[in-house]
Amino acid sequence: MKTSKKFGLSLLTLGLTVALAACGGGGGDTKSTDDAKKEDTGKDDFSAALVTDLGGVDDKSFNQSAWEGLQAWGDENGKEKGVGGYNYFQSDSDADFELNLNSAIDDGYNIIFGVGFKLQPAVKEIAEANADTEFVIVDETIEGLDNVASVLFKDHEASYLAGIAAAKATKTNKVGFVGGMEGAVIGRFQAGFEAGVASVDEDIKVDVKYVGSFGDAAKGKSIAAAMYQSGVDVIFHASGDTGQGVFSEAIDLMNTNPENPVWVIGVDRDQEDEGAYDGGNVTLTSTLKGVGTAVQDIANKALKGEFPGGEIMNYGLAEEGVDLTAGQLDDVNPDIKQLVEDAKKGIIDGTIEVPDAPEKPDAQ
Repeated sequence: MKTSKKFGLSLLTLGLTVALAACGGGGGDTKSTDDAKKEDTGKDDFSAALVTDLGGVDDKSFNQSAWEGLQAWGDENGKEKGVGGYNYFQSDSDADFELNLNSAIDDGYNIIFGVGFKLQPAVKEIAEANADTEFVIVDETIEGLDNVASVLFKDHEASYLAGIAAAKATKTNKVGFVGGMEGAVIGRFQAGFEAGVASVDEDIKVDVKYVGSFGDAAKGKSIAAAMYQSGVDVIFHASGDTGQGVFSEAIDLMNTNPENPVWVIGVDRDQEDEGAYDGGNVTLTSTLKGVGTAVQDIANKALKGEFPGGEIMNYGLAEEGVDLTAGQLDDVNPDIKQLVEDAKKGIIDGTIEVPDAPEKPDAQ
């Protein structure tokens, strides 16, 4: 497995282990042989599934990270892909969310992950009707249900670091942000990115465009083409599979006009592979989001009977839940690494406060 080069410690390994550790019980209790056998049988029979957001498990981003985490859980526990082990249910439209959740229940999965904020209404409704099944909603919250755990990430913190990188890399003083769909989650990416750029130079322009989809690479390519044509030379995308179009456009431009470099900042996982071409790599850096590790750890907690039902877990830089890859930063500007490190320390110790929602335009 490819190891991402990061500025900090191993993403999420310590933070999630501490955050999800169950309280230890008192000593002295003993289990009968029959109880132990029942527990072993339960573990053997325990199964986990995830329902994807649009984009699917090969989106090279959010959904893929979640699926890789579930696969790692399966490998760790000797599970096989399929009913009784672990599997995913692909959502090709919003209408598939409820259908897929019900299919996972019908197949008897003990814990079901809803990957993405768009699944929140469906997960809430299905969880209310199926109290014996454990659910996890990722990137949203569901309160008041003991069979649902909520997982959030402070994406604005990693995006702030990405903004610093973009501001130090741009030669045109114009950078871009391409979002999948408007809303609180992607708004965190935009807000952090804009704040990070402004922390370096308030005069740098940030061009913001929303695609309206996490699965439209063609539209992503079109928007990227227009941005680059306008003078933008660094684009941060938070758009799932749509971002493949951004990478495609950047590579096309570098193949035809390498004298005017353009860059892409990846999202959710190390997207350096997506930026590779014969002459180099257009991936400046990537924001990391520990979705896969969260999936793996929560599935393990549930397997042990320690499911964090009713809890809302929020992971940022301090919890090692988000981060930034080293990417090509040293090659582009040797000052970036220290600026990023200083910003990370400031965010963690509270001296830097990163907004989690974009500023509203001033009224005209």
